[in-house]
Amino acid sequence: MLGGGLLGAGTLLASGTGYLNGAANAATGPGEEAGAPGRFDPRDWSSVRDQFAVTRRYAQFTAFVLSSPPAQVRAAVARYRRLMDFDPHKYGMEANDMRTSDAVRRALAAYAGGDKSEYMLTDSTTMGLGLLYRGLKLRPGQEVLTTDHEFYATHEALRLHSDVAGFSVRRVPLYTDPARASVAEIVARIRREIRPGTRVLALTSVHSSTGVRLPMADICEAVKQVNARRDAADRVLVCVDGAHEFAATLVRIPETGCDFYVTSGHKWLFGPRGTGFVWGRTDAWAAVQPIIPSFSEAAIVAWIEGRPPVGEPGELNTPGGYHTFENRWALPEALDFHRRIGAERIRDRIQELSTQLKDGLSELGHVRLHTPRDPALSAGIVCFSVEGMETGAAQEELIHKHRVYAGATPYKQSYVRLGPSLVTGEADVRRAVRAVAALR
Repeated sequence: MLGGGLLGAGTLLASGTGYLNGAANAATGPGEEAGAPGRFDPRDWSSVRDQFAVTRRYAQFTAFVLSSPPAQVRAAVARYRRLMDFDPHKYGMEANDMRTSDAVRRALAAYAGGDKSEYMLTDSTTMGLGLLYRGLKLRPGQEVLTTDHEFYATHEALRLHSDVAGFSVRRVPLYTDPARASVAEIVARIRREIRPGTRVLALTSVHSSTGVRLPMADICEAVKQVNARRDAADRVLVCVDGAHEFAATLVRIPETGCDFYVTSGHKWLFGPRGTGFVWGRTDAWAAVQPIIPSFSEAAIVAWIEGRPPVGEPGELNTPGGYHTFENRWALPEALDFHRRIGAERIRDRIQELSTQLKDGLSELGHVRLHTPRDPALSAGIVCFSVEGMETGAAQEELIHKHRVYAGATPYKQSYVRLGPSLVTGEADVRRAVRAVAALR
């Protein structure tokens, strides 16, 4: 059974890597109808917007939390679900070998760089961070250096592992005022804080707390200089939470110089819900112990033969068990959607809309912008506060009075945040600025 049935699954996946015609049934809210997407012209931003069934009653500025997938992704998910509902033996159980996910990993490598063997598939960024940090082989006396700006998922994943493994976790600030952060300040602070016992540098590329985007290439170059004087077993591993950078401002992951990169497919990529991955350099994977047994052929055969498994690190680290395969297998469609538009055009579009938003907010006397104006130090998330107004109250008024979907950063110091994306236009940005101007 390890080999049988895989040909049909491989054919199924291969046929889903291009554009799938037809539209899936879209859920609609009260009084709303999701219109047909129409012909897709990737050069026209209005046509791009038309591929999404998301409501237009509200200006969409929170897709970075959970996005609505475009038509071709919805169609692929629906198709795979129908096939598995119709014949779960053929398209479900027998397809549940890790080799059925090779098409997904190949698509990720083609889009984001590296080799398919370096990609571990997960259901979310949080799952990826938990498995990565739990699996790191750290010795007592070694430490993980992280920052005050990380999200709960990183801090908790490190705490849970350090409690049983005996290594220490140290947090440091990278800037005092996020709006005035600089490349030199951030790199210098990290370089200064690396100690002889530092084994891991745990960072988030775009801070969802402030919107600050870290200069990862500069940071990794500084770490590279440190590692040049260290043995391989003691070199600093740079681990990155890229949830708010991937597919928004960054595509080619290996070019950053990091060792591990963790992200999801259901935020800026506008992919299927419940998808994510961990990319790791081939030589860096040796520092990670798999946590959940994989369902790969290499692992199962090794178990039968009573020996440790040997195989691709991404495959061996991918958790086994049953997942929402119709979503996972449709992930290449989201990559194809971005490819057709152009990764650089998407990056420039988000930067253009974010700059328009920051420029508008900065002209409001009662608003304090906390995200850097410099595009090199920011991405799609824009954080701000309103004088004399609680963050939660500002968020509620934006949503319920002005129909502008806004977020509130889930941190001790909370700010209002807006994130322009592929489902946002220039008119939406102007509407958001007018709405913020009316907050008092």
